[in-house]
Amino acid sequence: MDETPSRVELSPVGFLRRSAAVFPNKVAVVAGERRYRYAELAGRVNRFAAALRAQGLERGDRVAVLCPNSPALLEAHFAVPAAGGVLVAINTRLTQEEVGSILRHSGARVLVADAELRPLAAPDALAGVEVVTVDDRGGGLDSYEAFLAGAPDTDADDGLADAGPLHEDDPIAINYTSGTTGRPKGAVYTHRGAYLRALGNVLETRLDRETVYLWTLPMFHCNGWGYPWAVTAVAGRHVCLRKVDYAAVWELLEQEGVTHYCGAPTVHINVVNHPAAHRLAQPVTVPTGGAPPSPTLLAQMQRLNLHPIHLYGLTETYGPHMGCPRQPEWDALPVEEQAALGARQGVPCLPLEETRVVDAELRDVPRDGQTIGEVVARGNAVMREYFREPDLTAEAFRGGWFHTGDLGVWHPDGYVELRDRAKDIIISGGENISTIEVEQAIARHPAVLDVAVVATPDETWGERPKAYVELKPEASATAEEIIAFSRQHLAGFKRPAGVEFGELPRTSTGKIQKYLLRQRERER
Repeated sequence: MDETPSRVELSPVGFLRRSAAVFPNKVAVVAGERRYRYAELAGRVNRFAAALRAQGLERGDRVAVLCPNSPALLEAHFAVPAAGGVLVAINTRLTQEEVGSILRHSGARVLVADAELRPLAAPDALAGVEVVTVDDRGGGLDSYEAFLAGAPDTDADDGLADAGPLHEDDPIAINYTSGTTGRPKGAVYTHRGAYLRALGNVLETRLDRETVYLWTLPMFHCNGWGYPWAVTAVAGRHVCLRKVDYAAVWELLEQEGVTHYCGAPTVHINVVNHPAAHRLAQPVTVPTGGAPPSPTLLAQMQRLNLHPIHLYGLTETYGPHMGCPRQPEWDALPVEEQAALGARQGVPCLPLEETRVVDAELRDVPRDGQTIGEVVARGNAVMREYFREPDLTAEAFRGGWFHTGDLGVWHPDGYVELRDRAKDIIISGGENISTIEVEQAIARHPAVLDVAVVATPDETWGERPKAYVELKPEASATAEEIIAFSRQHLAGFKRPAGVEFGELPRTSTGKIQKYLLRQRERER
Protein backbone atom coordinates (compact mmCIF):
# COMPACT_ATOMS: atom_id res chain seq x y z
CA MET A 1 0.00 0.00 0.00
CA ASP A 2 1.20 3.50 -0.84
CA GLU A 3 2.37 5.25 2.36
CA THR A 4 1.77 8.78 0.99
CA PRO A 5 0.26 10.67 3.98
CA SER A 6 -2.46 12.33 1.90
CA ARG A 7 -3.53 9.17 0.13
CA VAL A 8 -7.16 8.11 0.44
CA GLU A 9 -8.23 4.69 -0.78
CA LEU A 10 -10.76 4.95 -3.61
CA SER A 11 -14.31 3.85 -2.79
CA PRO A 12 -17.66 4.93 -4.28
CA VAL A 13 -19.07 5.12 -0.74
CA GLY A 14 -17.49 8.58 -0.62
CA PHE A 15 -19.76 9.77 -3.44
CA LEU A 16 -22.77 9.69 -1.13
CA ARG A 17 -20.89 11.39 1.69
CA ARG A 18 -19.99 14.28 -0.63
CA SER A 19 -23.42 14.66 -2.24
CA ALA A 20 -25.16 14.60 1.15
CA ALA A 21 -22.79 17.27 2.47
CA VAL A 22 -22.94 19.57 -0.57
CA PHE A 23 -26.57 19.02 -1.68
CA PRO A 24 -28.42 17.82 1.44
CA ASN A 25 -31.82 19.09 0.28
CA LYS A 26 -31.62 17.89 -3.30
CA VAL A 27 -33.99 15.05 -4.20
CA ALA A 28 -31.97 11.84 -4.36
CA VAL A 29 -34.58 9.09 -4.70
CA VAL A 30 -38.09 8.88 -6.12
CA ALA A 31 -40.06 5.66 -5.59
CA GLY A 32 -43.78 6.04 -6.15
CA GLU A 33 -45.01 8.57 -3.59
CA ARG A 34 -41.77 8.46 -1.60
CA ARG A 35 -39.04 11.05 -2.07
CA TYR A 36 -35.76 11.09 -0.16
CA ARG A 37 -33.38 14.03 -0.09
CA TYR A 38 -29.65 13.34 -0.11
CA ALA A 39 -29.40 14.02 3.62
CA GLU A 40 -32.20 11.49 4.21
CA LEU A 41 -30.61 8.92 1.90
CA ALA A 42 -27.32 9.24 3.76
CA GLY A 43 -29.12 8.82 7.08
CA ARG A 44 -30.86 5.66 5.91
CA VAL A 45 -27.59 4.24 4.59
CA ASN A 46 -25.91 5.10 7.88
CA ARG A 47 -28.51 3.20 9.87
CA PHE A 48 -28.37 0.26 7.46
CA ALA A 49 -24.58 0.04 7.85
CA ALA A 50 -24.81 0.41 11.64
CA ALA A 51 -27.47 -2.31 11.81
CA LEU A 52 -25.27 -4.68 9.80
CA ARG A 53 -22.35 -4.04 12.15
CA ALA A 54 -24.63 -4.66 15.15
CA GLN A 55 -25.45 -8.06 13.63
CA GLY A 56 -21.76 -8.91 13.83
CA LEU A 57 -20.92 -8.37 10.18
CA GLU A 58 -17.16 -8.50 9.74
CA ARG A 59 -15.03 -7.06 6.98
CA GLY A 60 -15.37 -9.16 3.86
CA ASP A 61 -18.62 -10.86 4.90
CA ARG A 62 -21.18 -11.11 2.12
CA VAL A 63 -24.63 -9.50 2.22
CA ALA A 64 -27.06 -10.76 -0.43
CA VAL A 65 -29.95 -8.64 -1.70
CA LEU A 66 -32.90 -10.07 -3.65
CA CYS A 67 -34.92 -7.00 -4.56
CA PRO A 68 -36.32 -5.23 -7.62
CA ASN A 69 -35.20 -1.71 -8.45
CA SER A 70 -36.20 -0.31 -5.07
CA PRO A 71 -34.67 2.10 -2.54
CA ALA A 72 -33.47 -0.85 -0.42
CA LEU A 73 -31.22 -2.18 -3.19
CA LEU A 74 -29.93 1.32 -3.96
CA GLU A 75 -29.18 1.86 -0.26
CA ALA A 76 -27.38 -1.48 -0.08
CA HIS A 77 -24.88 -0.31 -2.71
CA PHE A 78 -23.56 2.13 -0.10
CA ALA A 79 -24.49 0.59 3.25
CA VAL A 80 -22.97 -2.84 2.67
CA PRO A 81 -19.49 -1.55 1.72
CA ALA A 82 -19.78 1.15 4.40
CA ALA A 83 -20.18 -1.66 6.93
CA GLY A 84 -17.14 -3.43 5.48
CA GLY A 85 -19.20 -6.07 3.70
CA VAL A 86 -19.42 -7.32 0.13
CA LEU A 87 -22.68 -6.86 -1.79
CA VAL A 88 -24.20 -9.81 -3.67
CA ALA A 89 -27.13 -8.48 -5.72
CA ILE A 90 -29.06 -11.53 -6.96
CA ASN A 91 -30.85 -11.77 -10.29
CA THR A 92 -34.56 -11.60 -9.48
CA ARG A 93 -35.41 -13.70 -12.55
CA LEU A 94 -33.70 -16.86 -11.34
CA THR A 95 -35.30 -20.03 -10.04
CA GLN A 96 -35.32 -21.10 -6.41
CA GLU A 97 -32.58 -23.63 -7.17
CA GLU A 98 -30.37 -20.97 -8.77
CA VAL A 99 -30.90 -18.47 -5.95
CA GLY A 100 -30.03 -21.15 -3.42
CA SER A 101 -26.84 -22.02 -5.28
CA ILE A 102 -25.70 -18.37 -5.15
CA LEU A 103 -26.54 -18.01 -1.46
CA ARG A 104 -24.55 -21.13 -0.62
CA HIS A 105 -21.57 -20.36 -2.84
CA SER A 106 -21.25 -16.76 -1.69
CA GLY A 107 -21.59 -17.73 1.97
CA ALA A 108 -23.92 -14.76 2.57
CA ARG A 109 -24.38 -13.84 6.25
CA VAL A 110 -27.44 -11.67 5.61
CA LEU A 111 -30.18 -11.73 2.96
CA VAL A 112 -32.29 -8.64 2.32
CA ALA A 113 -35.27 -9.89 0.31
CA ASP A 114 -38.32 -8.19 -1.14
CA ALA A 115 -41.52 -9.72 0.23
CA GLU A 116 -42.67 -10.66 -3.27
CA LEU A 117 -39.37 -12.43 -4.03
CA ARG A 118 -38.77 -13.95 -0.58
CA PRO A 119 -40.13 -17.39 -1.66
CA LEU A 120 -37.19 -17.72 -4.09
CA ALA A 121 -34.93 -18.27 -1.07
CA ALA A 122 -35.64 -21.85 -0.02
CA PRO A 123 -35.26 -22.75 3.68
CA ASP A 124 -32.40 -25.19 2.99
CA ALA A 125 -30.37 -22.32 1.49
CA LEU A 126 -30.86 -20.06 4.52
CA ALA A 127 -29.06 -21.99 7.23
CA GLY A 128 -27.17 -19.43 9.31
CA VAL A 129 -28.46 -16.52 7.21
CA GLU A 130 -30.18 -13.52 8.82
CA VAL A 131 -33.19 -12.63 6.63
CA VAL A 132 -34.54 -9.08 6.46
CA THR A 133 -37.78 -8.65 4.51
CA VAL A 134 -38.60 -5.50 2.55
CA ASP A 135 -42.29 -4.80 2.04
CA ASP A 136 -42.53 -1.20 0.94
CA ARG A 137 -46.00 -1.64 -0.54
CA GLY A 138 -47.74 -1.96 2.82
CA GLY A 139 -48.29 -5.71 2.91
CA GLY A 140 -47.45 -5.97 6.59
CA LEU A 141 -44.39 -8.17 6.11
CA ASP A 142 -41.73 -5.49 6.37
CA SER A 143 -38.80 -5.96 8.75
CA TYR A 144 -36.37 -3.73 6.82
CA GLU A 145 -37.59 -0.44 8.26
CA ALA A 146 -37.49 -1.93 11.77
CA PHE A 147 -33.98 -3.20 11.00
CA LEU A 148 -32.91 0.36 10.19
CA ALA A 149 -34.81 1.91 13.10
CA GLY A 150 -33.21 -0.51 15.55
CA ALA A 151 -29.67 0.40 14.52
CA PRO A 152 -27.39 1.87 17.19
CA ASP A 153 -27.47 5.67 17.35
CA THR A 154 -25.19 7.27 14.78
CA ASP A 155 -24.11 10.78 14.00
CA ALA A 156 -25.00 12.28 10.64
CA ASP A 157 -21.77 11.18 8.97
CA ASP A 158 -20.96 8.17 11.11
CA GLY A 159 -20.35 5.10 8.97
CA LEU A 160 -19.90 7.11 5.78
CA ALA A 161 -17.04 9.28 6.98
CA ASP A 162 -14.98 6.29 8.12
CA ALA A 163 -16.16 3.76 5.58
CA GLY A 164 -12.97 3.48 3.52
CA PRO A 165 -11.88 -0.09 2.82
CA LEU A 166 -8.66 -1.47 4.22
CA HIS A 167 -7.46 -1.30 0.62
CA GLU A 168 -9.14 -0.05 -2.52
CA ASP A 169 -8.53 -3.44 -4.11
CA ASP A 170 -10.75 -5.11 -1.49
CA PRO A 171 -14.00 -6.60 -2.83
CA ILE A 172 -17.06 -4.38 -2.93
CA ALA A 173 -19.43 -6.72 -4.79
CA ILE A 174 -19.78 -10.20 -6.28
CA ASN A 175 -21.90 -10.54 -9.39
CA TYR A 176 -22.85 -14.01 -10.54
CA THR A 177 -22.88 -15.00 -14.18
CA SER A 178 -23.77 -18.40 -15.59
CA GLY A 179 -20.76 -18.46 -17.91
CA THR A 180 -20.35 -21.39 -20.31
CA THR A 181 -21.05 -24.27 -17.95
CA GLY A 182 -24.24 -22.96 -16.40
CA ARG A 183 -22.67 -23.19 -12.95
CA PRO A 184 -22.76 -19.74 -11.32
CA LYS A 185 -19.43 -17.92 -11.23
CA GLY A 186 -18.99 -14.89 -9.02
CA ALA A 187 -17.15 -11.98 -10.62
CA VAL A 188 -15.45 -10.02 -7.83
CA TYR A 189 -15.54 -6.22 -8.16
CA THR A 190 -13.29 -3.94 -6.11
CA HIS A 191 -13.81 -0.55 -4.49
CA ARG A 192 -11.28 0.94 -6.92
CA GLY A 193 -12.91 -0.61 -9.95
CA ALA A 194 -16.39 0.51 -8.90
CA TYR A 195 -15.14 4.04 -8.19
CA LEU A 196 -13.48 4.34 -11.58
CA ARG A 197 -16.33 2.65 -13.44
CA ALA A 198 -18.73 5.19 -11.92
CA LEU A 199 -16.58 8.13 -13.00
CA GLY A 200 -16.25 6.55 -16.43
CA ASN A 201 -20.04 6.49 -16.68
CA VAL A 202 -20.17 10.15 -15.70
CA LEU A 203 -17.86 11.01 -18.59
CA GLU A 204 -19.12 8.55 -21.20
CA THR A 205 -22.84 9.28 -20.75
CA ARG A 206 -22.56 12.92 -19.66
CA LEU A 207 -24.09 12.78 -16.18
CA ASP A 208 -24.33 15.99 -14.13
CA ARG A 209 -26.31 17.58 -11.29
CA GLU A 210 -29.37 17.88 -13.54
CA THR A 211 -29.37 14.14 -14.28
CA VAL A 212 -32.64 12.31 -13.65
CA TYR A 213 -31.96 8.59 -14.06
CA LEU A 214 -34.87 6.18 -14.59
CA TRP A 215 -34.15 2.65 -13.34
CA THR A 216 -35.28 0.44 -16.23
CA LEU A 217 -31.98 -1.50 -16.13
CA PRO A 218 -31.94 -4.09 -13.32
CA MET A 219 -29.75 -2.92 -10.43
CA PHE A 220 -28.71 -6.54 -9.89
CA HIS A 221 -27.15 -6.64 -13.35
CA CYS A 222 -23.45 -5.78 -12.90
CA ASN A 223 -24.54 -3.45 -10.08
CA GLY A 224 -26.72 -1.61 -12.56
CA TRP A 225 -23.64 -1.07 -14.76
CA GLY A 226 -22.28 1.12 -11.95
CA TYR A 227 -25.07 3.71 -12.12
CA PRO A 228 -26.09 3.50 -8.43
CA TRP A 229 -22.68 4.98 -7.69
CA ALA A 230 -22.36 7.18 -10.81
CA VAL A 231 -25.68 9.02 -10.45
CA THR A 232 -24.97 9.58 -6.76
CA ALA A 233 -21.51 10.93 -7.58
CA VAL A 234 -23.09 13.87 -9.44
CA ALA A 235 -25.98 14.24 -6.97
CA GLY A 236 -28.44 13.19 -9.64
CA ARG A 237 -31.92 11.84 -9.03
CA HIS A 238 -32.66 8.10 -8.94
CA VAL A 239 -36.18 7.26 -10.13
CA CYS A 240 -36.90 3.68 -9.01
CA LEU A 241 -39.18 1.37 -10.94
CA ARG A 242 -40.06 -2.06 -9.52
CA LYS A 243 -40.71 -3.47 -12.98
CA VAL A 244 -40.56 -2.13 -16.50
CA ASP A 245 -44.13 -0.95 -17.04
CA TYR A 246 -44.03 1.01 -20.28
CA ALA A 247 -47.02 3.20 -19.46
CA ALA A 248 -45.23 4.12 -16.22
CA VAL A 249 -42.00 4.71 -18.15
CA TRP A 250 -43.68 7.31 -20.37
CA GLU A 251 -45.40 8.89 -17.39
CA LEU A 252 -42.11 9.24 -15.53
CA LEU A 253 -40.23 10.47 -18.60
CA GLU A 254 -42.62 13.41 -18.60
CA GLN A 255 -43.33 13.98 -14.90
CA GLU A 256 -39.76 13.66 -13.63
CA GLY A 257 -38.01 15.09 -16.68
CA VAL A 258 -35.92 11.94 -17.10
CA THR A 259 -32.58 12.55 -18.83
CA HIS A 260 -31.14 9.01 -18.84
CA TYR A 261 -32.26 5.42 -18.84
CA CYS A 262 -30.47 2.20 -19.84
CA GLY A 263 -31.54 -1.15 -21.20
CA ALA A 264 -31.37 -3.83 -23.85
CA PRO A 265 -32.89 -3.19 -27.30
CA THR A 266 -36.06 -5.05 -26.28
CA VAL A 267 -36.73 -2.31 -23.70
CA HIS A 268 -36.33 0.42 -26.29
CA ILE A 269 -38.50 -1.45 -28.82
CA ASN A 270 -41.34 -1.51 -26.31
CA VAL A 271 -40.78 2.13 -25.33
CA VAL A 272 -40.98 3.47 -28.88
CA ASN A 273 -43.96 1.29 -29.81
CA HIS A 274 -46.08 2.10 -26.77
CA PRO A 275 -49.33 4.02 -27.45
CA ALA A 276 -48.10 6.84 -25.20
CA ALA A 277 -44.92 7.36 -27.25
CA HIS A 278 -44.33 10.94 -28.38
CA ARG A 279 -41.44 13.31 -28.92
CA LEU A 280 -40.10 14.54 -25.59
CA ALA A 281 -39.18 18.13 -24.91
CA GLN A 282 -35.92 17.12 -23.24
CA PRO A 283 -33.24 14.96 -24.89
CA VAL A 284 -32.81 11.57 -23.21
CA THR A 285 -29.49 9.73 -23.34
CA VAL A 286 -30.06 6.00 -23.67
CA PRO A 287 -27.07 3.65 -23.21
CA THR A 288 -28.01 0.31 -24.74
CA GLY A 289 -26.34 -3.09 -24.63
CA GLY A 290 -27.01 -6.77 -25.18
CA ALA A 291 -27.33 -6.51 -28.97
CA PRO A 292 -26.84 -3.80 -31.58
CA PRO A 293 -29.91 -1.62 -32.05
CA SER A 294 -31.34 -1.96 -35.55
CA PRO A 295 -31.35 0.99 -37.97
CA THR A 296 -35.16 1.04 -37.73
CA LEU A 297 -35.04 1.26 -33.94
CA LEU A 298 -32.35 3.96 -34.05
CA ALA A 299 -34.51 6.10 -36.34
CA GLN A 300 -37.59 5.61 -34.15
CA MET A 301 -35.71 6.58 -31.01
CA GLN A 302 -34.19 9.70 -32.51
CA ARG A 303 -37.60 10.92 -33.67
CA LEU A 304 -38.74 10.75 -30.04
CA ASN A 305 -35.65 12.67 -28.79
CA LEU A 306 -34.13 9.46 -27.37
CA HIS A 307 -30.40 9.25 -28.15
CA PRO A 308 -28.87 5.76 -27.92
CA ILE A 309 -25.26 4.99 -27.08
CA HIS A 310 -24.34 1.47 -28.20
CA LEU A 311 -22.27 -0.45 -25.62
CA TYR A 312 -20.77 -3.93 -25.23
CA GLY A 313 -19.53 -5.74 -22.17
CA LEU A 314 -19.67 -8.65 -19.77
CA THR A 315 -20.32 -9.20 -16.09
CA GLU A 316 -16.57 -9.68 -15.69
CA THR A 317 -15.94 -6.15 -16.97
CA TYR A 318 -18.36 -4.33 -14.64
CA GLY A 319 -20.88 -4.28 -17.48
CA PRO A 320 -20.15 -2.29 -20.65
CA HIS A 321 -16.44 -1.98 -21.37
CA MET A 322 -16.64 -0.85 -24.99
CA GLY A 323 -18.68 1.85 -26.65
CA CYS A 324 -19.15 3.16 -30.15
CA PRO A 325 -18.58 6.93 -30.04
CA ARG A 326 -19.93 8.67 -33.10
CA GLN A 327 -17.41 10.35 -35.39
CA PRO A 328 -18.36 13.72 -36.96
CA GLU A 329 -17.63 12.53 -40.49
CA TRP A 330 -20.30 9.82 -40.21
CA ASP A 331 -22.98 12.50 -40.55
CA ALA A 332 -22.24 12.83 -44.28
CA LEU A 333 -22.79 9.11 -44.94
CA PRO A 334 -26.04 7.39 -45.96
CA VAL A 335 -28.23 6.35 -43.03
CA GLU A 336 -27.55 2.65 -43.64
CA GLU A 337 -23.78 3.16 -43.42
CA GLN A 338 -24.14 5.28 -40.28
CA ALA A 339 -26.18 2.51 -38.67
CA ALA A 340 -23.61 -0.14 -39.63
CA LEU A 341 -20.76 1.90 -38.15
CA GLY A 342 -22.74 2.67 -35.01
CA ALA A 343 -23.69 -0.96 -34.46
CA ARG A 344 -20.07 -2.02 -33.95
CA GLN A 345 -18.82 -2.72 -30.44
CA GLY A 346 -16.30 0.10 -30.82
CA VAL A 347 -13.44 1.14 -28.57
CA PRO A 348 -12.67 0.85 -24.84
CA CYS A 349 -14.71 2.94 -22.43
CA LEU A 350 -13.00 4.72 -19.59
CA PRO A 351 -11.55 3.27 -17.36
CA LEU A 352 -10.92 0.01 -19.22
CA GLU A 353 -7.61 1.22 -20.67
CA GLU A 354 -7.08 -1.36 -23.42
CA THR A 355 -8.93 -3.85 -25.63
CA ARG A 356 -7.32 -5.94 -28.35
CA VAL A 357 -8.29 -8.57 -30.90
CA VAL A 358 -5.66 -11.32 -30.83
CA ASP A 359 -4.74 -14.69 -32.24
CA ALA A 360 -4.00 -17.82 -30.19
CA GLU A 361 -0.51 -16.49 -29.35
CA LEU A 362 -1.87 -13.16 -28.05
CA ARG A 363 -0.60 -11.33 -31.12
CA ASP A 364 -2.74 -8.54 -32.57
CA VAL A 365 -4.69 -9.54 -35.67
CA PRO A 366 -4.45 -7.21 -38.67
CA ARG A 367 -6.80 -4.22 -38.53
CA ASP A 368 -8.43 -5.19 -41.80
CA GLY A 369 -12.02 -5.78 -40.69
CA GLN A 370 -11.74 -9.39 -41.84
CA THR A 371 -9.27 -11.36 -39.71
CA ILE A 372 -11.07 -12.94 -36.78
CA GLY A 373 -9.52 -13.15 -33.32
CA GLU A 374 -10.54 -13.18 -29.67
CA VAL A 375 -11.36 -9.97 -27.83
CA VAL A 376 -9.17 -9.53 -24.74
CA ALA A 377 -9.08 -6.68 -22.25
CA ARG A 378 -7.29 -5.25 -19.25
CA GLY A 379 -7.67 -2.18 -17.11
CA ASN A 380 -9.37 -0.85 -14.01
CA ALA A 381 -12.83 -2.16 -14.91
CA VAL A 382 -12.03 -5.85 -15.12
CA MET A 383 -13.00 -8.14 -12.26
CA ARG A 384 -10.36 -9.11 -9.70
CA GLU A 385 -11.18 -12.83 -9.85
CA TYR A 386 -13.89 -15.45 -9.85
CA PHE A 387 -14.90 -15.91 -6.22
CA ARG A 388 -13.50 -19.16 -4.83
CA GLU A 389 -12.53 -20.35 -8.34
CA PRO A 390 -8.72 -20.06 -8.69
CA ASP A 391 -8.47 -22.40 -11.67
CA LEU A 392 -11.19 -20.59 -13.62
CA THR A 393 -9.56 -17.27 -12.73
CA ALA A 394 -6.16 -18.40 -14.01
CA GLU A 395 -7.72 -19.60 -17.26
CA ALA A 396 -9.65 -16.36 -17.76
CA PHE A 397 -6.49 -14.24 -17.27
CA ARG A 398 -3.98 -16.36 -19.16
CA GLY A 399 -1.19 -14.27 -20.60
CA GLY A 400 -2.09 -11.33 -18.36
CA TRP A 401 -5.24 -10.39 -20.28
CA PHE A 402 -8.90 -11.12 -19.57
CA HIS A 403 -10.21 -13.40 -22.29
CA THR A 404 -13.81 -12.52 -23.17
CA GLY A 405 -14.38 -15.64 -25.27
CA ASP A 406 -15.94 -13.40 -27.93
CA LEU A 407 -14.63 -13.44 -31.48
CA GLY A 408 -14.37 -10.30 -33.57
CA VAL A 409 -12.48 -8.28 -36.14
CA TRP A 410 -10.49 -5.08 -35.84
CA HIS A 411 -11.30 -2.33 -38.32
CA PRO A 412 -8.71 0.13 -39.70
CA ASP A 413 -10.21 2.95 -37.59
CA GLY A 414 -9.52 0.95 -34.41
CA TYR A 415 -13.16 -0.04 -33.80
CA VAL A 416 -13.89 -3.65 -32.89
CA GLU A 417 -16.83 -5.60 -34.33
CA LEU A 418 -17.97 -8.95 -32.92
CA ARG A 419 -18.53 -11.82 -35.32
CA ASP A 420 -19.36 -14.75 -33.06
CA ARG A 421 -19.53 -15.82 -29.43
CA ALA A 422 -16.97 -18.47 -28.71
CA LYS A 423 -18.78 -19.35 -25.49
CA ASP A 424 -22.11 -19.98 -27.24
CA ILE A 425 -23.75 -17.51 -24.90
CA ILE A 426 -27.19 -16.36 -26.00
CA ILE A 427 -28.05 -12.74 -25.15
CA SER A 428 -31.80 -12.40 -24.70
CA GLY A 429 -33.18 -9.06 -23.58
CA GLY A 430 -29.77 -8.14 -22.17
CA GLU A 431 -29.53 -11.35 -20.09
CA ASN A 432 -26.86 -13.98 -20.74
CA ILE A 433 -28.09 -17.55 -21.24
CA SER A 434 -25.73 -20.51 -21.23
CA THR A 435 -26.63 -22.98 -23.98
CA ILE A 436 -25.04 -25.78 -21.97
CA GLU A 437 -27.28 -25.01 -19.01
CA VAL A 438 -30.39 -25.21 -21.21
CA GLU A 439 -29.10 -28.40 -22.86
CA GLN A 440 -28.50 -30.06 -19.51
CA ALA A 441 -32.03 -29.24 -18.37
CA ILE A 442 -33.66 -30.64 -21.53
CA ALA A 443 -31.41 -33.71 -21.49
CA ARG A 444 -33.13 -34.77 -18.26
CA HIS A 445 -36.28 -35.58 -20.23
CA PRO A 446 -36.57 -39.38 -20.47
CA ALA A 447 -37.24 -39.31 -24.22
CA VAL A 448 -34.22 -37.17 -25.13
CA LEU A 449 -31.13 -38.83 -26.54
CA ASP A 450 -29.14 -35.65 -27.22
CA VAL A 451 -29.78 -31.95 -27.56
CA ALA A 452 -28.07 -28.84 -28.91
CA VAL A 453 -29.22 -25.30 -28.16
CA VAL A 454 -28.43 -22.29 -30.33
CA ALA A 455 -29.71 -18.74 -30.66
CA THR A 456 -32.67 -18.01 -32.87
CA PRO A 457 -33.47 -14.40 -33.83
CA ASP A 458 -36.34 -12.76 -31.98
CA GLU A 459 -37.86 -9.39 -32.85
CA THR A 460 -38.58 -8.53 -29.24
CA TRP A 461 -35.71 -10.05 -27.25
CA GLY A 462 -32.93 -10.00 -29.87
CA GLU A 463 -32.26 -13.70 -29.39
CA ARG A 464 -34.00 -16.67 -27.78
CA PRO A 465 -32.78 -20.22 -27.21
CA LYS A 466 -33.91 -22.88 -29.66
CA ALA A 467 -33.46 -26.57 -28.94
CA TYR A 468 -32.58 -29.16 -31.55
CA VAL A 469 -33.53 -32.51 -30.03
CA GLU A 470 -32.62 -36.03 -31.05
CA LEU A 471 -34.99 -38.52 -29.43
CA LYS A 472 -34.16 -41.99 -28.19
CA PRO A 473 -35.15 -44.86 -30.51
CA GLU A 474 -38.88 -45.57 -30.33
CA ALA A 475 -39.37 -42.68 -27.87
CA SER A 476 -41.76 -39.83 -28.58
CA ALA A 477 -42.26 -36.28 -27.33
CA THR A 478 -43.77 -33.08 -28.62
CA ALA A 479 -42.23 -29.61 -28.63
CA GLU A 480 -44.83 -28.51 -26.10
CA GLU A 481 -43.85 -31.36 -23.76
CA ILE A 482 -40.16 -30.48 -23.96
CA ILE A 483 -40.84 -26.81 -23.23
CA ALA A 484 -43.16 -27.68 -20.36
CA PHE A 485 -40.52 -30.01 -18.93
CA SER A 486 -37.91 -27.26 -19.06
CA ARG A 487 -40.09 -25.11 -16.81
CA GLN A 488 -39.15 -27.36 -13.89
CA HIS A 489 -35.47 -26.50 -14.19
CA LEU A 490 -35.03 -23.14 -15.91
CA ALA A 491 -35.96 -19.51 -15.32
CA GLY A 492 -38.53 -18.21 -17.79
CA PHE A 493 -36.12 -16.26 -19.98
CA LYS A 494 -33.89 -19.35 -20.38
CA ARG A 495 -36.59 -21.71 -21.67
CA PRO A 496 -36.45 -22.61 -25.37
CA ALA A 497 -38.67 -20.59 -27.67
CA GLY A 498 -38.91 -23.55 -30.01
CA VAL A 499 -37.96 -27.18 -30.41
CA GLU A 500 -37.02 -29.02 -33.61
CA PHE A 501 -36.61 -32.78 -33.76
CA GLY A 502 -34.21 -34.79 -35.88
CA GLU A 503 -30.75 -36.27 -36.12
CA LEU A 504 -28.09 -33.80 -34.98
CA PRO A 505 -25.23 -32.98 -37.38
CA ARG A 506 -21.93 -34.37 -36.08
CA THR A 507 -18.25 -34.54 -36.97
CA SER A 508 -16.52 -37.86 -37.59
CA THR A 509 -15.62 -37.96 -33.91
CA GLY A 510 -19.23 -37.46 -32.81
CA LYS A 511 -19.08 -33.76 -31.88
CA ILE A 512 -22.24 -31.81 -32.65
CA GLN A 513 -21.67 -29.20 -35.36
CA LYS A 514 -23.45 -26.25 -33.79
CA TYR A 515 -22.30 -23.87 -36.48
CA LEU A 516 -24.53 -25.71 -38.97
CA LEU A 517 -27.52 -25.26 -36.65
CA ARG A 518 -26.75 -21.55 -36.21
CA GLN A 519 -26.46 -21.21 -39.98
CA ARG A 520 -29.83 -22.92 -40.37
CA GLU A 521 -31.43 -20.39 -38.02
CA ARG A 522 -29.87 -17.42 -39.80
CA GLU A 523 -31.16 -18.65 -43.17
CA ARG A 524 -34.79 -19.10 -42.08
